[in-house]
Formats: sequence, C-alpha cells, structure tokens
Amino acid sequence: MSAEQKSKSDPLADVVQLCKSGRRSAQQELYEACHQDVYGLMVRMVGRQDAADVTQQVFMQVFRKIDQFQGQSKFKTWLYRLAVNESLQHLRKNKRKQQVLAHDPLDERPSLARQREAKDVLEAALERLEPLLRSIFLLKESQGLSYREIAEATDIPEGTVGSRLNRARRQLREHLIELGWEQ
Repeated sequence: MSAEQKSKSDPLADVVQLCKSGRRSAQQELYEACHQDVYGLMVRMVGRQDAADVTQQVFMQVFRKIDQFQGQSKFKTWLYRLAVNESLQHLRKNKRKQQVLAHDPLDERPSLARQREAKDVLEAALERLEPLLRSIFLLKESQGLSYREIAEATDIPEGTVGSRLNRARRQLREHLIELGWEQ
C-alpha cells in the first residue's frame, strides 16, 4: 500500500509518522484528535472519577510505544487496544467495587430528571458487565468499530467478538431489567 493510500485509509497516518520521528507538535495534534474518544471510553470502563487519570496513562503508553505501531490496522484500532488494556489493568489493580451513582438535584425539570435517571440506570447496568464484555460493547456501540477492528483491539478472534457482543447485550438487557428500567 502506498503512503498516499495509507493516508486515505487512516487519516491519522501522517501525524503518527511525525510522532514516531519525535515531533512534539505532532504528539499534541494526535492527542487532540483522539483524547475525547479515549476519555469517553474510560468514563464507561473505569468511571468518571478515574477516567482522566487512565486516559492520561493511555496516552503515556501511546507515546512510549508509538514505534511499535506498524500500520497494519488503523491507528485508532491500535489506540483502543492500548486503552482497553490500560482500563482492564486499572480495574484489576484497584479491584473496584460497584460504583454508586450520584443523582442530580431534585429541582430538575421532570423530563431532564427522567433522562438523567435513564442514563444512570444504563451506566449502572454497564458497570455490572464484566470488563472485557463492557469494552467490546462500548467499542461497537459508542466508538462504532467494526467486528474486525474490535478483534484487533482486544486480541480475540473476529467470531468471538460477535458471540461476546451478543452476550454483553443479553446481560446488559438483564441488568437493565433488574435495575427497574422501563421500555
């Protein structure tokens, strides 16, 4: 694949190459292009309290290991693999207990309160999924990755992605019902 074709298939390819050559401005550009996606994933993987710290750890790993990225997949797929691994490591290290979600003040408008409650129930249900299932679900539903990209990011076979995604959805539905979610 030519450099031009690679740039078209991965819009970050040029920035990644500049990062590999040690350009600080390219590192900043890469961070700005990707940090929101990683932070959003981390909020759902490790919780809002730890998301910023784990996101920072992910980018420290990215810049430490950028030379290991061979360009066989899109950069974001590789980035999500580092992010998932970092979040799983964080969860193992902290052996975190179920997070109790705080509710917003009662003076909210009723529709906003219902939206917040639905969001809180969803977040609580996601918390109950085992971390690897949660990461597969979030990579598909929040980040929009294909099965192939998820397989690369999690280092599992593509067929396993589908079965684990189905299991994650089934368990999520069960947890939502247990938590009183109403359709």
